[in-house]
Amino acid sequence: MSARWPRLVSTLAAACMLVAPTLPLASQEARDLLARPLALAATLAAALLFALAAARATPFTIASGLLGGGGACATTLVLLNDPDVAGFADLGFWFLVIGAWLAAALVVTRLAAFSPRDETVRRAIGLAIPLLFGAFLFYLWEVVVRGFGVPSVLMPAPSPIALRFASSLPTLGEDFVQTFIRGVLSGYVIGCGAGFLVAIVADRFSFLERGLLPLGNFVSALPIVGIAPIMVMWFGFDWQSKAAVVAVITFFPMMVNTLAGLAAAGRIERDLMRSYAAGPAQTLVKLTLPAALPFIFNALKINSTLALIGAIVAEFFGTPIRGMGFRISIEVARMSLDMVWAEIALAALAGMAFYGLVALAERATTFWHPSYRT
Repeated sequence: MSARWPRLVSTLAAACMLVAPTLPLASQEARDLLARPLALAATLAAALLFALAAARATPFTIASGLLGGGGACATTLVLLNDPDVAGFADLGFWFLVIGAWLAAALVVTRLAAFSPRDETVRRAIGLAIPLLFGAFLFYLWEVVVRGFGVPSVLMPAPSPIALRFASSLPTLGEDFVQTFIRGVLSGYVIGCGAGFLVAIVADRFSFLERGLLPLGNFVSALPIVGIAPIMVMWFGFDWQSKAAVVAVITFFPMMVNTLAGLAAAGRIERDLMRSYAAGPAQTLVKLTLPAALPFIFNALKINSTLALIGAIVAEFFGTPIRGMGFRISIEVARMSLDMVWAEIALAALAGMAFYGLVALAERATTFWHPSYRT
């Protein structure tokens, strides 16, 4: 990255903070930041911090950009509590938001380019970059929705969604148990386990592999909205039908990836096992199955997201009075979008945690793989 780029960004951020006090804050009210001493002081302090961040990339300059950006974000969020600003934000307010955006870009790019020697610090920076980036996206969502006065029935801001999430924890807990614990996990275990076992048998008997792969491609192309009603008719309205949908959509990705992994062992390694007079079972345990582990975990990670999507979609076609999909469909009909987004946030957190657990298991099991060597 050119040394001029951070200086240009920090200069533009400081300029935005200096120009903002001279512009109208809201179209509803003629006052500007000059009539708000605390907001004006925070804006000028942010401008000074952005100017300091223009120097060479050091922990001090990164901290200056972070403090300046945090001050700009806090100032705009405080201003949005004024009814004269919320829904009527004008140029002065949006210059503050632009300054905060430039500061976020500066901090993230400099953190990404910063390479300390300490391994713990490097890991902390690697964790901080996506957290800061995600936090700023939520900040932009908040200020855009509230600054332009977007109706909550179209797009609620993150703050009422968070309040609804916190106040609806018992309901969200019931939905989580119904959809994830019962439907997703049971179907995931059944589908992935069956796909794994069938792949081992098909690898041993080639005629099964030739017959199942085309069938797998066919079934994988079937839409969830076509499978779900049939499973509801077969297995009823409770979680069993959702588990059946999840099992169907996770079976063939696991089978295909496992078959590819079992075929990944090289000819030289197979000849070596034959020279040791190893039988099929020993070859599977000692050679082909370890070689297939990266492929198996790839399928497990893919299925961790497919399973949750499949279970939620299946609940649209029949479920008891609980579940993520049920709650989303009901609350959309009631125009209660804050609850809908709370359910979406719950599903996103559950899916992210599930994927992360599978990834950690992969890291612990396949640490020998070249992709993990440093």
